[in-house]
Amino acid sequence: MSAAAGTSHAVFVSTEQQRHGRPAVSLRFFTGAGELPACGHGTVAALAVLAERARTPQYEAVLRSGGRSFLGRATGGGNRYEAAFDPGPVQLRAPAATESQLVFSALGIDSEEASAQCRIASVGRPRMLVRVVDREALANLAPDMTRLRDACDQLGLLGCYVYSTPSPDGRATARMFAPSIGVPEDIANANSTACLAAHLAEDGLSALHVDMGDSLGEPATIIATTRPRPAGPLVRVGGTATIVKRISLA
Repeated sequence: MSAAAGTSHAVFVSTEQQRHGRPAVSLRFFTGAGELPACGHGTVAALAVLAERARTPQYEAVLRSGGRSFLGRATGGGNRYEAAFDPGPVQLRAPAATESQLVFSALGIDSEEASAQCRIASVGRPRMLVRVVDREALANLAPDMTRLRDACDQLGLLGCYVYSTPSPDGRATARMFAPSIGVPEDIANANSTACLAAHLAEDGLSALHVDMGDSLGEPATIIATTRPRPAGPLVRVGGTATIVKRISLA
């Protein structure tokens, strides 16, 4: 379906009975390689479409995907909406040296430089977060996609999210490589940005603006915020979605 639409991902939206006075919506996500349990930028896009259909500048709904229910909001009008949602609890761990080395080798980066900040993070499926020194180093990455896919398959990873060292005010750039799900490089990845926000919250950073898609000529910015709580940081993630066209697949 995503290939027929000319997109990397497709989200299917099904309206359910209202919950607690709010619209209730079920979401399912697909790439050319199959179904995903969650998709952050697909959720942002779905919220924008739902708000546009509701013809309201302030839209709020209970969303269901990946076996969980959560709140999503969108504000805006016309064909442009700001949307945000709760991605759920983020699980973080440091990878074993053998795990990180497999991915670093496929990425073509120095393992000693990247290993200190490397994490495996999950909001449904695990992915590896890898820090590089700056935006130039990130732009110059040329991963071996066959080796990266093999490494991710071997480690059970969704993919690898590589990001530049954030500025003190939380600005960074990232690239998401996910050949194991049929997406060599993603234009934007909200769930991975949520994972990064939870990781950086350990160092006291509470707001993050991550630029993505520049290497593909499709710039996007993902915004994530965190708030401390005993069970781990509460994360909100989202961005701006523009409805550019409507197509019929009938």
